[in-house]
Amino acid sequence: MTTDHQDTDTVGLDTDVLVVGAGPAGLMLATELRLGGAEVVVVDQRPGPTTESRASTLHARTMEILDSRGLLDELGTPPCDPRGHFGGVPLDLTLPGPYPGQWKVAQTRTEELLQRRAADLGADLWRRHQLLSLTVEDGAAGGAGSVEAETIGPYGPVRIRARYLVGCDGEDSTVRRLVRAPFPGQDARRELLRADVSGVSVADRRFQRLRHGLAIAATRDGVTRVMVHEFGRPVTERGGREPDFTEVTDVWKRVTGEDISQGVPLWVNAFGDANRQLARYRHGRVLFAGDAAHRQMPSGGQALNLGVQDAFNLGWKLAAVVRGSAPEELLDTYDTERHTVGRQVLANIRAQVELLLGGPEVEPARSLLTELLAVDGVRRHLAGMISGLGIRYDVGDDAGDADESYGAGAEGDGGAAGGHGSGAGNALGAGTGPGIHSGDPAARHPLLGRRLPDAWLAPTGGGTRRRTTELLRTGRGLLLSLDGNGNGAGALRTAAEPWSDRVTFVAGPPEAGGPLPAGQALLVRPDGHVAWAGPRPDGLPEALTRWFGFPADGG
Repeated sequence: MTTDHQDTDTVGLDTDVLVVGAGPAGLMLATELRLGGAEVVVVDQRPGPTTESRASTLHARTMEILDSRGLLDELGTPPCDPRGHFGGVPLDLTLPGPYPGQWKVAQTRTEELLQRRAADLGADLWRRHQLLSLTVEDGAAGGAGSVEAETIGPYGPVRIRARYLVGCDGEDSTVRRLVRAPFPGQDARRELLRADVSGVSVADRRFQRLRHGLAIAATRDGVTRVMVHEFGRPVTERGGREPDFTEVTDVWKRVTGEDISQGVPLWVNAFGDANRQLARYRHGRVLFAGDAAHRQMPSGGQALNLGVQDAFNLGWKLAAVVRGSAPEELLDTYDTERHTVGRQVLANIRAQVELLLGGPEVEPARSLLTELLAVDGVRRHLAGMISGLGIRYDVGDDAGDADESYGAGAEGDGGAAGGHGSGAGNALGAGTGPGIHSGDPAARHPLLGRRLPDAWLAPTGGGTRRRTTELLRTGRGLLLSLDGNGNGAGALRTAAEPWSDRVTFVAGPPEAGGPLPAGQALLVRPDGHVAWAGPRPDGLPEALTRWFGFPADGG
């Protein structure tokens, strides 16, 4: 990053990427950009990380992501509940992997953790800065394209020129408004009132449906979070302001019959069932992630997790583009992959809202869902959707021939290694969760497009056993030869050598009984998803070129 004074009143900055918004998505993106070698400036209106832990759930895939960057040790061992819900109907979230269930981590803690890591890696964070305008230069005249943004901060205006800008500034995104990005969907028709309150004593309620509405209550560390919806009550127009505590206590009393007005509110808000998604996540040199890209009721704790996973998908790709090692077209895969996931998550949230906030008319559907969840295939499908473990990206048709002895049911983490939990149950089947793939999935390698299972590699040559998740912590690509140093390893190493500046080669047989296929090789992207698989290097150079750019020698 460079700094200059363009006039007596304005500070000018140059950087690779400007991130607007320092919530979980923006901070995760800044971390990944720096890990990938890009210069990044983050601007945010707030003076510091949020003091209101509106989101408190990290799902299994997000926990795996944090682990793959070595961030979990700082969290200690947060409380974990294997049980979640789908529209208020209890749902066992246990799936194979190191972190089954949902983990209770306050958003304040998540933001502090990510901010510290981003700063340690050299990200430049500017607090109390409001975005005023932006101008995009597409470079059509032969010059380098850029985005110029003007912000106002504590010491006056700042003009920031970046090669790319990413809006991570929440559901009321200023970037989205300035770009005039189409944001189709529906406005809120119903809402939940929510408050954190001290000094009250009410029984815990887990999605308790009463005659007049829905009531939720949970107490932790002397603070009770209450949420309430009154059946048939329309969304209240408040002119952009939050509800006052009296509104919450009045609705709570009408629904439950309890008086909590003697409590002290720590914060109060309301969230509706608005459901919108950008038509495109990429608008040339402006991209979007997190709630700026999609607006949804945070049912099942999916909103924060969806945003963090957006950023994790985008960060390494954008860093590779600004570093010059990958073509700009790589950014289109971010839009394709994450828009598809976002659309599926928003659809499941719409279904959950009907089950959760609908009146007596939805009881037959709730009863039917309860019966269906006793079928393990149905339960695993919904658990994969909520947890993010069922995601399968379309990574193209570059995979080599799969070893037919490696069945379609083997790609889960049945032999999960490390972490706060343990693997459980059968592996996710190839069709489980939001299957994002092209062609005939039955004819393709079952790991292709899915996350790399957390597993152990057996020691070789007097070395120590290694864990796959820890191999991802550099943020580089990974070519994993599960033949150890057998006959195929040399050919794989030779094929990948031109990309050795961005892809690490590791050889080692998987430990017996684990989820990895012995004798196979896997090309893993920095975000942990398998981009190529096969026993021989057929198709490997094409996959390396697609995901990591042209080789260093320009061949």
